[in-house]
Amino acid sequence: MNQPWRVSEVPIKLQLGEKTLFAPELRLQVREIGLDDETLPVAELMPPEDPLSPGNQGFLIRSLRVAGEQPVLARRMGYLCYVPSQHRRYYIDMRLTFEEYRNKFSSKTRSTLNRKIRKFAEHSGGEISWKVYRYPSEMPDFFRLARVVSKTTYQEKLLDAGLPDSDEFFREMQQLAEQGCVRGFILFHNDQPVSYLYCPIHNKVVIYAHLGYDPAYMDYSVGTVLQWLALEYLFEERAFHFFDFTEGQSEHKKLFATHHVQCANVFFLRSNMRNLLLLGSQRVVDNFSKLAGDTLDQLGLKSKIKKMIRFGI
Repeated sequence: MNQPWRVSEVPIKLQLGEKTLFAPELRLQVREIGLDDETLPVAELMPPEDPLSPGNQGFLIRSLRVAGEQPVLARRMGYLCYVPSQHRRYYIDMRLTFEEYRNKFSSKTRSTLNRKIRKFAEHSGGEISWKVYRYPSEMPDFFRLARVVSKTTYQEKLLDAGLPDSDEFFREMQQLAEQGCVRGFILFHNDQPVSYLYCPIHNKVVIYAHLGYDPAYMDYSVGTVLQWLALEYLFEERAFHFFDFTEGQSEHKKLFATHHVQCANVFFLRSNMRNLLLLGSQRVVDNFSKLAGDTLDQLGLKSKIKKMIRFGI
């Protein structure tokens, strides 16, 4: 692992569906494994050999590459090993040419993408208006316009997961622009921003950090249109190795990706009664949430409820 540890107060979230019931924080040594890390997948999870600093309750390794399904809770060498998330991490190999990338899609999918682009172009009077933001002088405009879109999205309204509206985030955006390590994209309709994409860059890896679109333009697939335009631009730069969709699975990521790796977020917590009770409570909530989700799925209601949550219908 080539990333250093950082010490953070990390919440252990007890959740029921999208609702956080209780989130006690633990002081942990945290490391994120990037796509540029060449560590091989592990078949058995073992705690790091690094010393644990006084006052820290353990380690958190995000996006650790794993070989096969891992137990959710186990004991490992004096630690409680808790795996709350196991997922495919989708990415695009940007060492390809754009034409090679385009050819990875079936003829039917290419036709669908072209149709969506034409539909929005026709809705826009025959020409699509969009802009790339990468320099420090451009980031205030990007931030302002992206926030206009973000405030309309279900991610921000319901999940508090839109583009962060804080001075700290804006300063970080400016610093990345000064280093040449960020790309922002805005799609417009009649000078109105309708979709945004925000991508920091680390070690030649473009990171899919925030994508949002105005739900009033859902029928015009503006998120998909902007994603395609942005990818064409990034491929033409010929400066990057990967486009990292990060953790979390969706049909959008699966569609655009060329590859995936199996990953897990892994906690190693000191084996004591407090942490054992905390993780035991987490398992109860997880199991109840899964049971509720499976029941809704069997009744054919799960997708309908998700649509209601996302679009307010």
